[in-house]
Amino acid sequence: MSQFLTEITRQSANPIWPLFDKICSIPHPSKHEQALSDYIVSWAEAKGLAVKADEVGNLIIKKPATLGMEDRKGVVLQAHIDMVPQKNEDTEHDFTLDPIKPYIDGEWVTATGTTLGADNGIGMASCLAVLGSDDVAHGPLEVLLTIDEEAGMTGAFGLKEGLLEGEILLNTDSEQEGEVYMGCAGGVDAGFTFDIEREQAASGNVNKKLIIKGLKGGHSGCDIHTGRANANKLVARFLAGHAEELGIQLTEIRGGSLRNAIPREAFVSLSLPEQNVAELERLFSLYTEMVKTELAAIETGLVSFIEDVDTDAQVFTKESQTKLIAALNACPNGVIRMSDDIEGVVETSLNLGVITTEENSVAALCLIRSLIDSGRSQVESMLRSVATLAGANIEFSGAYPGWKPDANSEIMAIFRDMYQEIYGHKPNIMVIHAGLECGLFKEPYPNMDMVSFGPTIKFPHSPDEKVKIDTVDLFWEQMVALLKHIPTKA
Repeated sequence: MSQFLTEITRQSANPIWPLFDKICSIPHPSKHEQALSDYIVSWAEAKGLAVKADEVGNLIIKKPATLGMEDRKGVVLQAHIDMVPQKNEDTEHDFTLDPIKPYIDGEWVTATGTTLGADNGIGMASCLAVLGSDDVAHGPLEVLLTIDEEAGMTGAFGLKEGLLEGEILLNTDSEQEGEVYMGCAGGVDAGFTFDIEREQAASGNVNKKLIIKGLKGGHSGCDIHTGRANANKLVARFLAGHAEELGIQLTEIRGGSLRNAIPREAFVSLSLPEQNVAELERLFSLYTEMVKTELAAIETGLVSFIEDVDTDAQVFTKESQTKLIAALNACPNGVIRMSDDIEGVVETSLNLGVITTEENSVAALCLIRSLIDSGRSQVESMLRSVATLAGANIEFSGAYPGWKPDANSEIMAIFRDMYQEIYGHKPNIMVIHAGLECGLFKEPYPNMDMVSFGPTIKFPHSPDEKVKIDTVDLFWEQMVALLKHIPTKA
């Protein structure tokens, strides 16, 4: 038994925690879920449950109804297997080899220097806990565990009709206790490619690296409205203001690591005249202090510094550099529009998530999210215009639909009434500005009735990710009660 499990079981007898601890011990970042998938298959088979993988790697596990519940509507419990791999710069961790190290921090569980994987590991553990329990009453049950949700929703895209029998789907990928979701944003990836020509740096130049780090980052859907800074945009802003006057010649620019995570760090390698180094240091320091003042209420950990670089790499030509900097600075980012229909919910947003440099090109990857197709199309048009002005190529890929709210949802009404019965007040019925898989499930299963709920998880997609312990207990309580309240078949 791990130290974490020993400590958490002193606080809670919730059957989710032992399973979550096991999930943390098996590496499972997006695209590398096979080891965890294999464990789950073995675990299910050992319990005599029917389990199979579909053609893309999703797992489907079936469990018969408990005694007296055979006439209830079939339920699909759903979670995704993969997690977002993010770590602090000074943390040594290989997400494909090393286990996540959870620990208790007051009222929360978090991880040492990395994402925790509570998104969606707690939901996945809850599904397995129901499968493994002899005490939870339920009708005919299926558990659907999808692959690659965080890096492209490959599993949800690949789910075929006819594999699932249930009429109701309970998605466990929400992140605020007291809220139940009945809709979500759709999205699309936008990829810029800037062709770069290079030349020798000017004689007498020295090489430096600008570094911005310590930002909070976070989920590019759930956290996009919080005013958190985007490291990619911060370095673009500085270069747009000072590259020309300082005689800066770029050799590399990079920042962020996932299109669905707000970038926490960015790095610019450059060459400039030696006589301008002192001015670079002065201006970069002034810029950092200005940004700290602007973001004082939000970004309390922002740091910047300049390092010496030993390189013989060629620099970007002036034309290539000018167009690139202008495009990155002009690229929209953050909240584009708030919803008129749902108070406090973002309608359309954009995250400039990743910038990378190759020998002859720079790539920038964005994620557009919107509750409405026209909002997504508007941002696509804006990015096409930026690309046109900069002479860049742009491609859109991986589009996924939103999940349109159903005002007549039976399972939503059941959840609402169940919640009221237990806690004496109704939950907040919400639409989330994030990409839940429910919208994709509606393609092969258009008549499936769906809701999404979960415990309180803060700062997903960042090393600050944490889950509130008491809300995991509430989440389990709601799961058990909801399964008991599933109506009979028509």
